[in-house]
Amino acid sequence: MCGIAGIFHTGTIKPVDPARVERMCDVLAHRGPDGSGVWTSPGVGLGHRRLSIIDIAGSLQPMHSIEERSVIVFNGEIYNFRALRRELEEKGARFRTDGDTEVILAAWQRWGEDCVQHLHGMFAFAIYDRKDRTLFLARDRFGVKPLFMAELSDGSLAFASELKGLLAHPLLRREVDPLAIEDYMTWGYVPDHRSILRGVSKLAAGHSLLLRHDSPLPQPRQYWDISFENRHKGKARDLEAELLHHLKQAVDSRMVADVPLGAFLSGGVDSSTVVAFMAEASRNKVKTCSIGFDVASADETSHADKIARLFDTEHASRIVSADQFDALDTIAGMFDEPFADASALPTWRVCQLARESVTVALSGDGADEAFAGYRRQVFHAHEERVRGVLPSALRSKVLGPLGEAFPKLDWAPRPWRAKTTLLSLAASGAQGYSRALSVVPPEIRLGLYGKDLQRQIGGYRGELPLEKLMAQAPARSGLDAAQYADLKFWLPGDILTKVDRTSMAVSLEAREPLLDHRLVEFAAGLPDGLRVKRAQGKWLLKKSMERYLPNDILYRPKQGFVTPIAQWFRGPLASKARGISKSAMLARTGWFENARLADIAEAHISGRSDHSRILWQLLMLDRSLARLGIA
Repeated sequence: MCGIAGIFHTGTIKPVDPARVERMCDVLAHRGPDGSGVWTSPGVGLGHRRLSIIDIAGSLQPMHSIEERSVIVFNGEIYNFRALRRELEEKGARFRTDGDTEVILAAWQRWGEDCVQHLHGMFAFAIYDRKDRTLFLARDRFGVKPLFMAELSDGSLAFASELKGLLAHPLLRREVDPLAIEDYMTWGYVPDHRSILRGVSKLAAGHSLLLRHDSPLPQPRQYWDISFENRHKGKARDLEAELLHHLKQAVDSRMVADVPLGAFLSGGVDSSTVVAFMAEASRNKVKTCSIGFDVASADETSHADKIARLFDTEHASRIVSADQFDALDTIAGMFDEPFADASALPTWRVCQLARESVTVALSGDGADEAFAGYRRQVFHAHEERVRGVLPSALRSKVLGPLGEAFPKLDWAPRPWRAKTTLLSLAASGAQGYSRALSVVPPEIRLGLYGKDLQRQIGGYRGELPLEKLMAQAPARSGLDAAQYADLKFWLPGDILTKVDRTSMAVSLEAREPLLDHRLVEFAAGLPDGLRVKRAQGKWLLKKSMERYLPNDILYRPKQGFVTPIAQWFRGPLASKARGISKSAMLARTGWFENARLADIAEAHISGRSDHSRILWQLLMLDRSLARLGIA
């Protein structure tokens, strides 16, 4: 795993200062503490920070092809590099190293832009072709690895693995995009279609970009997408056997490393599945680690301990408590952009724990998106059936007003919290799902905003991009469309961003075997009834794992990696909740109504409402702005 950065000039070809590229890379040293390098030529500069995983002694970057035609900087891992190397050697390619970086170069020489179709893995890379004078940028299918870009005033395009790499460039403007604030308050993160700063973009997952010195910047090209349009045929037991084959293949391929390797273990279905196949494939004890909480209702360590004993792993665990929130500024600095998924704290802690004994850790991320494991997906499937029965006029004219009138009962048992369900059923499937996935609904957001921010946002709603994505999804059912949205929107923007930044902050490589694209493509072809059955999500995955895992792990209610911030904001963090409305940083922006923020804090502390996620969003926005120095 590594960090990359670079500069490419269009129009007038200007020299690139190597020291400027080096500064962009130096702020990414946490991504690659084992080595660094910079290469420049008229109009282009490439920089690299290296975390050595494969071919430790070789594969230094920037790497030149044998004939010196192409130069690459690469962040990630190509899991099929050995098979691909053999294929390329049969076609005449020669190699000087034993790693995957040179295989990408050879694939580029053989297939050009289509080289990405042959790569199985997680990656963000840049290849400069000295003969054609082009720069090729690419990002992996799911967006496991990030790539930020910015057009600068001198006619250049700068790129880096993290926003802080671009911030090291003196020509980058630090002006907040107001639409990004609306996006952030909607989702709790800034999605991949936008950046917190005007003029900065992110290369989308499954996309590439080919730049020329003498041409304006083109639009990125999508080279891969996930489709739910075709259904597998055959008996459930045959599909179960095929699924197990894909799972084994995915885990085995991600156990290749020349450094110590382990796994995150929460005790849930997904991480337990990964550990089960790791234990089957390894001659030695698998190293596992988990994080618990000082609030019993959020703690899963007993389940992780059970799986560790079952597979005789070398297990380590720690507890996260509210008094560890002195690290908020550190967390804000990891993400650069505001990021309000509170599980970032325990994710960072488990990465720290893992890094004490391993350099690579496998995770269970991706299965909920691919196999319909989220409760919201199961609810959405049921709601879509209701929408299919009730006329739209009845839903909008009856259920809509009922939802508006129904009180918001955060304190009540789940069956009594009908407000969200009624409002969801009154809307289209896409609108209902965006409401279920969002953190703060639009009517509450507008009540928080000051008049100036409302004017800048205009008629834009943060839900619109996701609703459009669902409407255009290659899908046959509402469940398909919901999973498509999760894979394309939620996964890269929230889950993978969280894992990438927190793992890279401690120089740990995190791998996601359940996001092997062949496994996900297989899952997308499963009939709805093999994904959700009798209100049970991930049905076929759980059924197939019955031979490996006990039923009380497979079929216990999904808990998730939930940080108990609601309790903490009513206890040890109450003063921080009250301090949000008095924040000088937020006050200077004029984006929010401070009196409203104070009311929200008091309502939460008193227990009348649960505003913990809003408070956490505002707290992290405040810290991020302070770190960026742009408010």
